[in-house]
Amino acid sequence: MKIAIGSDHAGFELKEAIKKHLIGEGHEVLDEGTHSLDPVDYPIYGAKVGQAVVNKEADLGIVCCGSAEGISIAANKVKGVRCGIGYNLAVSHLLRQHNNGNVIAFGGRFMTPEEVFPRVDEFLKTPFDGGRHQRRIDEISALEK
Repeated sequence: MKIAIGSDHAGFELKEAIKKHLIGEGHEVLDEGTHSLDPVDYPIYGAKVGQAVVNKEADLGIVCCGSAEGISIAANKVKGVRCGIGYNLAVSHLLRQHNNGNVIAFGGRFMTPEEVFPRVDEFLKTPFDGGRHQRRIDEISALEK
């Protein structure tokens, strides 16, 4: 699977740890930046990851900032992105299963790599159930028009 990943400076170290984990699991990684701890603006990187997913340059996306809030909001501004915060294992699963989430967000100031790796794996392996959930996804998509 090809995963787009991006972060601001506050999520940089977590992004780098996730990237290493993904490569170790056999995934291809499209690193959309940032590439250092130098201060940058998270909307740029949330949008880059979202656009990579929507444009089918990557199968799914992962974004990181300090809290996960700002970069998830930015990613969700890209038409076709459904990004949520993976604040525990169950939510990471449901983001894919019920919401057909295609980008997941993590907060580098509040989440450790050891907490995040199982959530990443759960997000990536969980399929969308479709069925009754598809109607809701269609309603979300209609809001973008």
